[in-house]
Amino acid sequence: MSTLLTLLDALDDRPQAVALRELSYRNLGDTVVDVGCGGGRAVGELAARGVRAIDADPAMVSAAAARWPDGEFHVADAAALPLPDGSVTGYRADKVLHVLPDPALAVAEARRVLPPGGRAVLTGQDWDTIVIDSDDPVRTRRIVHTRADGMPHPRIARWYRNLLLDNGFTDVTVEVHTLVWTDAAVLPVLADLGGDGAWLAEQTARAAADRLFVAVPIFLAAGTNSGGSR
Repeated sequence: MSTLLTLLDALDDRPQAVALRELSYRNLGDTVVDVGCGGGRAVGELAARGVRAIDADPAMVSAAAARWPDGEFHVADAAALPLPDGSVTGYRADKVLHVLPDPALAVAEARRVLPPGGRAVLTGQDWDTIVIDSDDPVRTRRIVHTRADGMPHPRIARWYRNLLLDNGFTDVTVEVHTLVWTDAAVLPVLADLGGDGAWLAEQTARAAADRLFVAVPIFLAAGTNSGGSR
């Protein structure tokens, strides 16, 4: 758990990530469900707006609640939220759909808990599009693709728009924002990605020499519940 929180913090602490979270909060209204709360940062930032946070991992919810005591946290299945129909004004799912058994069910559930005109926001990375400068591009490409192929839905971010459209959302928009590292803060992320030995040593040396470069495109898709028949 501590390793996962460290990795999430490495992502969420970047100035670009802070700005991206603010974009994801736009027009969500005053009652928001944040599905897959992670370390709870977004819930803490949105607590004054009546946020409810849902996560299928009890240990993660426990850690998030300890970090952000002003937030409201619950354990639930993203495809079966413990909320009445149309009970929240906004729905947010950040860096979570790629690990769900069936992301489409989660997006259908988003529509159920939103009223007509409610807004859903999906954010996350496409795990095949991570960019890492390296003296060994072949091994780097293998590391990135191997990690992606080990996930249930590593390329789900490129499907966000269609997922929203297929589940009755309208006015769907998609933006891409890139998180960039040129310092050692990203080394835990690279180690977790699957790099070790000479490859990770090279990245560590690059960081020490101010020659490291890692870029992670983050996709942000949003749509409005059309209110039509399900």
